[in-house]
Amino acid sequence: MRGSVAQQLAVMILSGELPPGHVFPTELDYAEQIGISRSSLREAFRVLSAKGLVESRPKAGTRVNPRRQWSLLDPDLLAWQFAAEPSAKFLRDLFELRLTVEPNAAAIAAARRNDDEIEAMRRALEKMARHGLATEEGRLADQQFHMVMLEATRNDAIIALASSIMAAIAWTTIYKQRNHALKRDPIPDHRLLYDAFAAGDAEAARHAMAELIRLALADTEMSA
Repeated sequence: MRGSVAQQLAVMILSGELPPGHVFPTELDYAEQIGISRSSLREAFRVLSAKGLVESRPKAGTRVNPRRQWSLLDPDLLAWQFAAEPSAKFLRDLFELRLTVEPNAAAIAAARRNDDEIEAMRRALEKMARHGLATEEGRLADQQFHMVMLEATRNDAIIALASSIMAAIAWTTIYKQRNHALKRDPIPDHRLLYDAFAAGDAEAARHAMAELIRLALADTEMSA
């Protein structure tokens, strides 16, 4: 129930139904208004506060924070943003972030990968090709493919971004197939990245990853 209330309120905030600056009624009044216990509402506000969406102050009540204070890369917030129907700007922002981080990460990973990581990426690629990205199995394999690459960087700061990057990949992949199947097969793009990674070719890996992300953005924009 707590998670459900937090999610419902988050979607209302992220969609603009509850805009920045909105002040909620008192906990007692609002809990009664939406038909939940005061403790459940308080816990939901605690969850949203931890993610930067709201701020509670004595006597001032609970207020929706400005967007700049939201933890937009929090995996839960990413999921809730897609539940609220993401804007074109939000989608482009995610892909620009990926273009900033992942091509350089791919280059580092190609220079540092080991045989076990090459094999793990190969198996993930095979599963993606076998199941396709329209299936949960295929999407999980896609995330494993990218996770192996990030972990192969041996860079803790890059790996710390993994949960956000994985969430962005997962939700954009689902989003761009919400109305119809992908018109383009993305497996060849992943195979080019794998080939560069396996060969230890840093520049080829950088280029392959950048091209993979650009094509994924184009697919997403076409699905809108």
